[in-house]
Amino acid sequence: MSVNALRQYLEFLKNSGIKELYYPRSDKQKQLTELQKQYSTCLKCPLHKNRHKFVYGEGNPDAIAMLIGEGPGEQEDITGRPFVGAAGQLLEKMLSAINLKRSDVYITNIVKCRPPGNRNPEAEERRACLPYLLEQIQIIQPKLLLLLGLVSAQTLLNNNNTLGWHRGKIHYFMDIPTLVTYHPSALLRNQEWKKPAWIDLQEFQKEYQKFLTVLPISELKNGLQNSASVK
Repeated sequence: MSVNALRQYLEFLKNSGIKELYYPRSDKQKQLTELQKQYSTCLKCPLHKNRHKFVYGEGNPDAIAMLIGEGPGEQEDITGRPFVGAAGQLLEKMLSAINLKRSDVYITNIVKCRPPGNRNPEAEERRACLPYLLEQIQIIQPKLLLLLGLVSAQTLLNNNNTLGWHRGKIHYFMDIPTLVTYHPSALLRNQEWKKPAWIDLQEFQKEYQKFLTVLPISELKNGLQNSASVK
């Protein structure tokens, strides 16, 4: 991590009120599974009161890209899995359009419990969940982030700018190239946004492909070994 990235990271922790973080070791999937169990009874914010299941995240622990949404919906709250409702089905189609599968990436949200009525998570709720997300990023060590929706963008990029301001450019979070697009649920509500979302996806694909050609041999071997162990 560069000096600038470390400075940004520490400033982010300070502004978010985060005092303690988990430091990753080895075996990413094991760590993620253990942390999911550990946090499943979280009581840090009011969202736990109506929670059915804690929705931690899922996907490839060695993923090049990590997709970060806003919060679980009704189906996610029932199943404990992120993006499995109508928005999740659209997300899978979006990934397929750029030759990716759900299993190629890691998917999670800013908050891990469903906000009532699918409202946007409040600042207190986001702050409570941020340590969990930062741990996931530290463990997975993605090369690229795709932020789905305004809440995700404003939270991680630490501003109050519009979605339009965030789109169409590369940001950096903890030194990781970061792109922003519409949340799939927003695309279900407004078909006119699908065209600009497709432009965002093409830019994401372009950035993703850069890492396919520069991954160290050791990382490629690890990826192959992990794939073999899953089978």
